[in-house]
Amino acid sequence: MANMTGIQTTSGATSGATGKAPAGAGQAVPIASDPGAVQVTFVTAPDAEVAREIARALVDERLAACVNVVPGIASVYRWEGAVQEDSEVLLIVKSRAGRAAALAERVRALHPYDLPEVLALPAVGGSEAYLDWVRSEVAS
Repeated sequence: MANMTGIQTTSGATSGATGKAPAGAGQAVPIASDPGAVQVTFVTAPDAEVAREIARALVDERLAACVNVVPGIASVYRWEGAVQEDSEVLLIVKSRAGRAAALAERVRALHPYDLPEVLALPAVGGSEAYLDWVRSEVAS
């Protein structure tokens, strides 16, 4: 994992997590080798209103160039020893690796879950013009 661009969190629990988070859980650990590299971050939200609020804040604050809000997903996960199933809204966030920690922190500040899903993956390819646009829209 050390060579992977993105962030790593200190807990494996993700979406739908509404109970108490373990100590230190959700702290972003940047592992990006190139801070200018484009990354895609997945965030789940409980409903469209919360999802749009988070999306707007990330773009307004230049932590993201674009956020897609995808309604109607079903999340199945284990939380506090039981398997849960919830309807959620998925945010697909396009940003830069160098902003991963700030992006994760802002999501945690806005999110109603105790342990929101913030999962960053490197964009390993794509339209160079689009990737350049993402880089230019996200603050350094």
